[in-house]
Amino acid sequence: MNFQFDQDTGIEAIGDGRYRGVMTDGWNIGDNPNGGFLLSIISAAFSEEVSHPDPISFTTHYLRPGLSGQPFEVDVEVLRVGRSLTTARATLIQDGSVRLVAMAAYSDLMQSAGVDADISIAPIEIPPPEECLSRTGDIQGIDIPMMSKLDVRLNPNQMNSGLHQAPKLSGWIRHKDHRPVDVRSLLLFSDTFPPSTFVKLGNVGWVPTIELTVHVRRRPADGWVLAEFQTSDLNEGRMIETGCLWDSTGQLIAQSRQVGLVMSRDG
Repeated sequence: MNFQFDQDTGIEAIGDGRYRGVMTDGWNIGDNPNGGFLLSIISAAFSEEVSHPDPISFTTHYLRPGLSGQPFEVDVEVLRVGRSLTTARATLIQDGSVRLVAMAAYSDLMQSAGVDADISIAPIEIPPPEECLSRTGDIQGIDIPMMSKLDVRLNPNQMNSGLHQAPKLSGWIRHKDHRPVDVRSLLLFSDTFPPSTFVKLGNVGWVPTIELTVHVRRRPADGWVLAEFQTSDLNEGRMIETGCLWDSTGQLIAQSRQVGLVMSRDG
């Protein structure tokens, strides 16, 4: 089956580590492509250039918003190839300008790299997906086309925005067409929930990402992915948000850390 995510992140090789495609508007939040979707396009290009299968560290700086409906090019440079690790850098370019710069380390999560120990983060407990609230544009007062592609369920106990003291948001996520969850899904899922500041501050405005790092810890089992995001610091409009993803077996599969701006709608 040809799943929507794979169709929409499809790229064409044009030589020398360069790839091209056209940015669909089906993964937008408002007028702009979702940041996690942009990561997914870059990861498709990385996968063509590196020999190791799994992105274990993926850091992206967002210089400018992506442009829906416009052609794009991804340029990949492999910096180092080792026995257990490949390091590469990529830029996503549209309309003559660099939009994103990404640095990634790829490995094989099924192969041991050293000492193992039973150290991890246990999954949180929240209501099951059928008792959670589907994410819609109404919650934030904006149109979110990507919700036609993703099934995001939000913890109902956190949805009275502005009434909670902890800026913490949790829920469930999966592909709406039941595409199996894989490591590329985790890059997308790490940036597809409302900002956790929403729970404490309400719908204050836009929260654009400056930098996002995703650490993939294990290959996920298929099924619903459990997620929790928390703003750990907010000062003068600049925030740091951390996140965790767990698969259907309760295994920690990814962690994220994001630096963003919290901007009022009138500013």
